[in-house]
Amino acid sequence: MTEETVTDHDVRDVDLLEKRVEAFVRERVFPCEARLDAGGPPARELRARLRTEARAAGLWALPLPAGLGGGGLPLSAYAAVAESEGASDHGPAALGSASLLDVTMLARHGSSRVRSEYLRRLVSGELRTCYAMTEPDAPGTEPLLTTARARRRAGGGWTVTGRKWFVSGAAEADLVTVLVRTSGSAGDRDGLSLFLVPTGSPGFRVVRELPVLGATGQYEIGFDRVRVDGDHLVGEPGQALAIAGERLLLGRTLRALRWIGQAQRAFDLMCARAVERQGARGPLADRQLVQRHVFESLLALRSARALVREAMALVAEGRDAHVEVGLAKTAAARTLQEVADRAIQVFGAAGLGPDTPLPALFRTGRTARILDGPDEQHVSSVARRVLRGRRPGSAVTPA
Repeated sequence: MTEETVTDHDVRDVDLLEKRVEAFVRERVFPCEARLDAGGPPARELRARLRTEARAAGLWALPLPAGLGGGGLPLSAYAAVAESEGASDHGPAALGSASLLDVTMLARHGSSRVRSEYLRRLVSGELRTCYAMTEPDAPGTEPLLTTARARRRAGGGWTVTGRKWFVSGAAEADLVTVLVRTSGSAGDRDGLSLFLVPTGSPGFRVVRELPVLGATGQYEIGFDRVRVDGDHLVGEPGQALAIAGERLLLGRTLRALRWIGQAQRAFDLMCARAVERQGARGPLADRQLVQRHVFESLLALRSARALVREAMALVAEGRDAHVEVGLAKTAAARTLQEVADRAIQVFGAAGLGPDTPLPALFRTGRTARILDGPDEQHVSSVARRVLRGRRPGSAVTPA
C-alpha cells in the first residue's frame, strides 16, 4: 500500500481503512479541537500540520477523485469512513474530504476554465470554498424568495449584489458559490442561478461573524456589485434549483454520517463514564436509570445509522433518495442531540464544563435540527411523497 493513495485492496478492506481514520481522528484531531475552535493564524498552522500528517498516513481526501489527487474511494465505501472522520467537526478538513461537495458540483457543472483552474487545488487543500444560499430575509428553505441578484455586464460577465448569512467558513474561504437571481423577481421559480465568486474580488466582504450558540465559524457576507466572469456561472442560467438539489441530497447525507460519528463519540464517553464513575453504592453502570440511558441511546444510534447507510447507498447509485435522505437527516440530527443530552446527564456537572466535548456535541445536535432544512421541512416533505404514492391510481411504493 502506498502512502499517497488508496489501493484496490484498501477499497475492499474498508474496515481497516475505517479503523485507521478513526485512530487518526482520535489521536491527532481530538486533542487539537480547542485550538482549532479558537481560529486565527495558530489554528490555520495547526490545520496545515494535521493535513501534512494525513497525507503522510495515506488518508488524504479519500472520497475525492484519484485523477485530481484524491483517494478515489467510492461513495458506497465511504460511509463508514465518513462517520469516523466526522466524529470531530474538524475531521473532514484535517483529512481533506471537506471539499467533496464543491468538487462534485464543479466537476459536473463547472466550465472548462473552472475545472482546470480550481478542481485540483481544491482537492489538494490549497483552496477553500463556502456555499451561500440563505439570506437575512429569505430562509434557505424557501430559495424562491432569494433577492440577491446578478446582472449582465456590457462587454461580458456579470455583476453580483446582495447579502447572505450563516455561511460556514466564509472568513477563510477563497471561493464562494452563491445563489442569486439572474431574471424574474422574488417568488418566481425561474431565474435562479449559481455563481462561483473569488472572495478576493472587489466588493466582496465579510460583514460580521454570527456565533451559533456561542460557537464560531458562521458569517454574514455581502456582495456590492462584485464582477464575476461569465465562465464562473455554475451550469446554465436558471439551473440553480436542479444543481442545488443534487448538492443537497449528497450534502445532507454526508452531514448525517458525520452526526452519527459524533453521536457514537458521545455514546462511548457515556459508557466509559458509567463504568468508571464510582459512587457510594458502586459504579453508575449498576443503576437502572443509567442503564436506560445507555439502552435508549444505543437504540437511537443503531436505528439512525441504518437509515443513513441506506440513504448513502441510494445516493451513491444515483437513485431517487428524497424520502431516505429526509428520514436519515432528521434521524441523525435527533440522535446526536438525544445521545449527547443523555451523556451529559450521566456525567452530571462535569458534562457541562470544558473538560469533555459533550457541550460542543450537544450544540451541534441542536443546530443539526435546523441546518440543511429544519425537522419540520423534512417531516412534511417525506410525508407528502409517501402519501402521493398512496393516492388512487398511483403505484404504491413500500414504506
